[in-house]
Amino acid sequence: MAVPKYDELFNPLLDALRALGGSASIQEQEDEVASLLKLSEKELAEIHRGNRTKFSYRLAWARNYLKKFGLIDNSSRGVWALTAEGHKTQKVDRAEIKRFVVALYRREQKEHQSEEKLPEAEVQGWEETLLDCVRQMAPDAFERLSQRLLRESGFIQVEVTG
Repeated sequence: MAVPKYDELFNPLLDALRALGGSASIQEQEDEVASLLKLSEKELAEIHRGNRTKFSYRLAWARNYLKKFGLIDNSSRGVWALTAEGHKTQKVDRAEIKRFVVALYRREQKEHQSEEKLPEAEVQGWEETLLDCVRQMAPDAFERLSQRLLRESGFIQVEVTG
């Protein structure tokens, strides 16, 4: 099997994130997707450009499209997670995502030309709001949150045991 094209990685990437508890580092995603697709070492080592592999490059594009579609999101620390919509979505239509992202890109180009800066809203009392949310969480949701926080802090191979 050749390395799948970026749009063929949409569903395997969503499956991998689900299998990893809803969030994962890039390396964890690559390992899980490669395992799900049963890619060989030779296929995984195929170079795209420089020292980046085709698999890594195409998976990055898949993440980008799924993020723009609203199914996954990432932090500044390279941890990617399913959004609420991503948790609800079992399978996606590749063509629909590609159409959506192209339309979004065109819309952003138009908006960029006539962009106005909006004043930032002042945020107050976020600590109490956060504590209320944590207190109302189901135990498994709290475990996934803890897993995400540990990944954000640089821990790898974080597993929730229940």
